[in-house]
Amino acid sequence: MINIKKFPNLILMLFFSLLTVTSCQKDDGPGGGGPQENIPDTFSEYFGNSVSRNFLGNVIDTNKNPIEGVTITIGNQTALTDSNGVFILNNATVNERFGYIKAEKTGYIHGSRSVVPSNGTNKVTIMLLEATVVGTVSSGTPETVTANDGSSVSFDGNFTKEDGSSYSGSVDVIMHHLDPADEDMPMQMPGMLYAENEEGAERMLQTLGMLAVELRGSGGEDLNLAEGSTSEIKIPVDASLMGIAPATIPLWYFDEVNGYWKEEGVATLQGNMYVGTVSHFSFWNCDIPAEAITLCVTVTDEDSNTLNNLYVTITSATFGTRGGYANDNGEVCGFVPSDESLVLNVYNYNVCGENALHTETVGPFSSDSNITVVVPDNPDIIQETVVGTFNTCDDNSVTDGYVQVTYGNQSFTDAVTDGTFEVNLLRCNENNEFTIKGSDYVNLQTTDSISYTFTTPLTDIGVITACNSITEFIQYTIDDGETEFFISDNITANFYTDSPNTNGPTLDIYGNGDGQTTCFYLFSRLDETSYEGTYDYLDWNDINDTGFNITECIGMADTNNNVIYNLTTLGDVGEYIDINFSGSYEDWNGGSHTINGTIHVLRDN
Repeated sequence: MINIKKFPNLILMLFFSLLTVTSCQKDDGPGGGGPQENIPDTFSEYFGNSVSRNFLGNVIDTNKNPIEGVTITIGNQTALTDSNGVFILNNATVNERFGYIKAEKTGYIHGSRSVVPSNGTNKVTIMLLEATVVGTVSSGTPETVTANDGSSVSFDGNFTKEDGSSYSGSVDVIMHHLDPADEDMPMQMPGMLYAENEEGAERMLQTLGMLAVELRGSGGEDLNLAEGSTSEIKIPVDASLMGIAPATIPLWYFDEVNGYWKEEGVATLQGNMYVGTVSHFSFWNCDIPAEAITLCVTVTDEDSNTLNNLYVTITSATFGTRGGYANDNGEVCGFVPSDESLVLNVYNYNVCGENALHTETVGPFSSDSNITVVVPDNPDIIQETVVGTFNTCDDNSVTDGYVQVTYGNQSFTDAVTDGTFEVNLLRCNENNEFTIKGSDYVNLQTTDSISYTFTTPLTDIGVITACNSITEFIQYTIDDGETEFFISDNITANFYTDSPNTNGPTLDIYGNGDGQTTCFYLFSRLDETSYEGTYDYLDWNDINDTGFNITECIGMADTNNNVIYNLTTLGDVGEYIDINFSGSYEDWNGGSHTINGTIHVLRDN
């Protein structure tokens, strides 16, 4: 089985659900002598029919911290990011080949992401750039603003407000150069590298550099160049791209209303700068275009089980490489160059290293296509599935929320629409611990981040409950019945390195339900050299035995007791103790049962 490739820069990223391969070929490069291209009357005809799709994404700053309160817009639907920077928009109306997500918050340059929507939940990550003022100019005076990296914009002094009236006064110039050599650029740039050329035909793009420019008046109002005015812009070209940089290159601006790039003008290479003239401001982009088709890739194992969260790349010998993460259906979609054989790689970064888990040649494709890629079984790669139930604080199913499983340096987010969740991932090392946190997106309640141990290949963590006012709890479920839940003030937890009544270190935890009829009692003797770890049943009568025993309040017999306990965290006094347990047992009458549960309590002693 495979493991999930981690984001090279770790996010948690969540999340790219788009695969856009760049090009370094001119518009009429190879294949230009083929059949004449059919160009529709309106560009939106390329997008296909309207469809309903689900989106889950996160918005972060340049330090990869979540940004709360970002307004997300898809079509006529809106949402706000929560404290984790996460947004959920279900049943959003998009098109078969194109979806546009806008992200806006005061203090940041407008951000966005465009995708080729896939079935299942489309996961995206948007990195917003701070609206940093690089310089201030005055109306009526020609001036130039230059950033530290050499990018610059010149002004003739004529500005206009959004309503078309002329503006007089000081103008703050907000400017960012986006360098293709920066690994964060795909999260920072607007839309995706998809464009309408001057003839109205669709193109995929290879960028050699972008420049974002926004103008603000003294009252904070948005400004632009006055009609008839122009500005000269200079965009640096990274040294690694100079070898493919043509002497002249088309300029493209980002249409913030429609979500794609439009060709307008050209830029000339002067030293390591592309220099061009523009008549308005948005994001401007120096790109080489190429014809493209959409390709959807579904990743499975040898048993036809879909594999989620793996990083899939497409490499063109001519056009370079782009990649995206497989969603909860194992699918990733995007634009790739047409009529060319391509190399497809499947990765699981960070956990499994930089080597591809699977490589094959695909294509050429002359039209939109869907393919399935089978990743061979590998004894060194472990496939994990984490399932459970996520309830609100009043014990109803969460219908609009998400859970985040964190393993190593990567996080996996799964949308919850019916109170259940399933997170699939792969791991390649011996570390078998992870944490999980649930967020009720509607009621703005969360769980704590709780530690667990994988019970490969399926880990059923039972019920987690979004009550962030509850600091500690014990919960367990017997035979898929009603969950017993003990909270906060009714719990004590004591750890002794050398108990006077037994050999070695001991841990006891007591939870009192209604004070009369329900209780929970756990007693354990721990390994003297390594407290944390996996334990089985503790035999009371063997003073040298280690393990856990929860028989007293549950009616659990000593015979045929096959419950396994994972002590994942043993904090200091005032810190958390985390235990999860599951397995089968007999009651005092010989009846067979199953149990799974979670303990997340503060240590009292």
